[in-house]
Amino acid sequence: MKRFLIVFLLLLSFVVTDAREGMWIPALLDKYNIEEMQQMGFKLSADDVYSINHNSMKDAVVLFGSGCTGELVSHDGLLLTNHHCGYSSIQSHSSVEHDYLTDGFWAASREQELSNPGLKVRFLDRMNDVTDSVLAGTEGLKNEAFEGKIKDNIKTIEEAASFNGKYEAVVKPLFYGNQYFVYVYKVFKDIRLVGAPPSSIGKFGGDTDNWMWPRHTGDFSVFRVYADKNNEPAEYSPDNVPYHPKSFFPISLKGISPDDFIMVFGFPGKTEEYLPSEAVDLVMNQRDPERVGIRTQKLEILARHMASDPKVRIQYASKYAGTSNSWKRWQGEVRGLKQMDALSGKQSFEDLFRQWYEKDDSLTSLYGNIFPQFKKLYADLAPYSRAYDYYNEIVFRGTDIFSLVNTFSFLADKENEKQLEKLRDDLTKRVREFFKDYDRSTDEEVFVRLMRLIQANLDPLFLPFDFQKIMRSYDDEGLLNKIYRKSVFSDEGKMENIAKGMDEKEFRKLQHDPLMVFYNDLLGHYQRNIGGIYFDLQEEIGEVQKDYMAGIMSMRKGELIYPDANLTLRVAYGKVGGYKPADGIIYRYQTTISGIMGKDNPEIYDYHVPEKLHELYNKKDYGIYTGRQDELPVAFIASVHTTGGNSGSPAINASGELVGINFDRCWEGTMSDIMFDPDHCRNIMVDIRYVLFVIDKFAGAGYLLNEMNLID
Repeated sequence: MKRFLIVFLLLLSFVVTDAREGMWIPALLDKYNIEEMQQMGFKLSADDVYSINHNSMKDAVVLFGSGCTGELVSHDGLLLTNHHCGYSSIQSHSSVEHDYLTDGFWAASREQELSNPGLKVRFLDRMNDVTDSVLAGTEGLKNEAFEGKIKDNIKTIEEAASFNGKYEAVVKPLFYGNQYFVYVYKVFKDIRLVGAPPSSIGKFGGDTDNWMWPRHTGDFSVFRVYADKNNEPAEYSPDNVPYHPKSFFPISLKGISPDDFIMVFGFPGKTEEYLPSEAVDLVMNQRDPERVGIRTQKLEILARHMASDPKVRIQYASKYAGTSNSWKRWQGEVRGLKQMDALSGKQSFEDLFRQWYEKDDSLTSLYGNIFPQFKKLYADLAPYSRAYDYYNEIVFRGTDIFSLVNTFSFLADKENEKQLEKLRDDLTKRVREFFKDYDRSTDEEVFVRLMRLIQANLDPLFLPFDFQKIMRSYDDEGLLNKIYRKSVFSDEGKMENIAKGMDEKEFRKLQHDPLMVFYNDLLGHYQRNIGGIYFDLQEEIGEVQKDYMAGIMSMRKGELIYPDANLTLRVAYGKVGGYKPADGIIYRYQTTISGIMGKDNPEIYDYHVPEKLHELYNKKDYGIYTGRQDELPVAFIASVHTTGGNSGSPAINASGELVGINFDRCWEGTMSDIMFDPDHCRNIMVDIRYVLFVIDKFAGAGYLLNEMNLID
């Protein structure tokens, strides 16, 4: 009995013995990482992960849409990503009559798979270090001349790498411009929705559980990549056929255990691990708290209207999710940075940096002025950063109606009648798309609330005089009557007629619309007094940061050091394991279907467990997808360094098999974009066995599994 207890406790262990910070360049694994990965349990070679000479894992991973990752799991182009990554596509096909968000969707045949105009996936063909080519001819150049030469060089490199449009090539800086890589992609544009679980599975727990552990969300959706008959990218056509990828992932049914090696392969969006203390202070004590405050006001309104009307719930589902995602992450980021005493940590590193360069006069001349420059520049930036955030959150992203106004406002540089006529079809399409997901009463309340926020909290220097005068002159109802309700922009019929008949006369008339005048007043003030100065200061900071980064690289020469994420393909790795979020609390590494049933609440949309899932649970009808003690696993966590963009990334075991789909991070570790803590930073993955169970047992779409290579 004692021996059994010891083994059992080890299985439940929350201690992770290996946690590797970093998002590493796959083309350089052989040089920097593979030995450590193999010591941690990885059984394959660097060439198996990334190769341009033969098929490798990179050929099964895609940049999905504009900011997620997906992975191929069949020879016929079947693709897995997160439910929240496919959310806007699922929503676009949904209506009150066909509510795929609530009910889910499963194509019974390939003919029933739904096309998604505008959705693309990008396969990385290759990446190369082009630092020397980017910097060629820049010797002795400064400021605009230096930047101009770099832009010219980048354009030349991208044009050559695209092979006359066959590929999409982009050059991106690493280490703040101390290194450059070119990334060459093959872009597929015919991507069809194959299946999605209902939100009661794919978004189970909703925004309450978002960023949290324990988690019980089946966050996945299924798409298929289509190509022409030559297996090449093509626009949508009914004649297209499923794409046959160079490689796809085998799927493991063996599951995971504590201390197992896990690799996440995907496209992390943005991290800022090398910021100075002044930047961290600005994030912790100004930017994050103020953006959270603004979004709190907006989310309260959206939630209330969505709860009272099923149509509004569908219209605003994606908008609410997008707004709440960063809102919650910023709160966790501040909490984590404070718990880590991040400011002291950054300042201690800066002390070490000073000690390093002060040992050598030549180093002092290079780096001695960096910290005084940071101190001045961030002090100058702070008020403009506040104004930038308020305009960004309120004017440019806050209220729906301004997004439509902005569509027509930006026609100001296309004023001749011939150009406007060419845009009629596009404008008509945009108007229809806007009103499909617009509710006037909801947006009116958001409009008033946010306008009052910017009036009350922003320095008058950053607000137009006429705006301030209007806001003082009217109460909330008067403001709506004066600005919002007098405008044609909230009238779908009028706006569609305007778009269809758009010419110079109609455009001129639209410039006098009260909402257009109101918006342009704010936009113009921002452009003249905020945006330019804000970005100029950021550019100056960027130059100092580049020098600081060069110094860090020199000081740490010979050590493993990774570049910040920039939405390019990266490898991250660690071990399966739980963690201790607070005193007296220990989180296990895995959740099961029992936890779903424990959260069931039919009165709450996000916790209403489907009846079919209840039936399968009561019968313990889990098929071949069970874990230990015949429980059905749902999600698990590991110490892998991930961020936004890693959503949908394959979670790969030591043998190169798919064991899960990455979809989130634990709230206590969301500061990992700025500072990684191996004790608290955990990525969250849906267990692939739960994905297969939902497809097979719940949805009755087991025919899809016939395409997959399942490893038992």
